[in-house]
Amino acid sequence: MLSIVLVIILLMLLIGALPTWPYSADWGYAPGGIIGAIFAIVLVMALIGRV
Repeated sequence: MLSIVLVIILLMLLIGALPTWPYSADWGYAPGGIIGAIFAIVLVMALIGRV
């Protein structure tokens, strides 16, 4: 149950960090890349049963 909640929260953060709004155009790929990497790690850990 915890892993599903964690994956959903990280997915929402990843969508929120995408530079699609005018004020976030100068951010580049850093927020989305960092959160995407964390999301990938947590997703793999959830699939193998470590979380």
